Amino acid sequence: MSHCIFCDIMHDKLQRHLIYEDDNHIAILDKYPIDLGHSLVIPKKPYEKLTDMNSTEIAELFIRIPKIVHGILKATNADAFTIVQNNGKSAKQIVPHVHVHIIPRYANKGTVWTKRGIPTDLELKELSKKIKTNFVS
Repeated sequence: MSHCIFCDIMHDKLQRHLIYEDDNHIAILDKYPIDLGHSLVIPKKPYEKLTDMNSTEIAELFIRIPKIVHGILKATNADAFTIVQNNGKSAKQIVPHVHVHIIPRYANKGTVWTKRGIPTDLELKELSKKIKTNFVS
């Protein structure tokens, strides 16, 4: 796989708003969120598609999602969430590095997938701190 933006983010070459990190994964706030708290869970190994990973690596990626979702929901007061994972250009995978979208949902808001917000860096920084304080073990 060629170089990608997520690799730059993981190596601190680009700004990020980190909400979770361990030896093999990071979770960051999406810079152009579909809704407040939209986050990405990314394995540090640069696989392009889920089918490039072995079953243990896939399990390790997805087992982290409930903890991250819990922190996001508690911090944002969202009612629900959507998980999206695209594989390949035809599936609308923009960055060729496996990642899972966690998109909080709000009952009082009609979210449109094609209209993404552009929060300020300060807003993202404050939200990332709030999410991290709401994780459960």
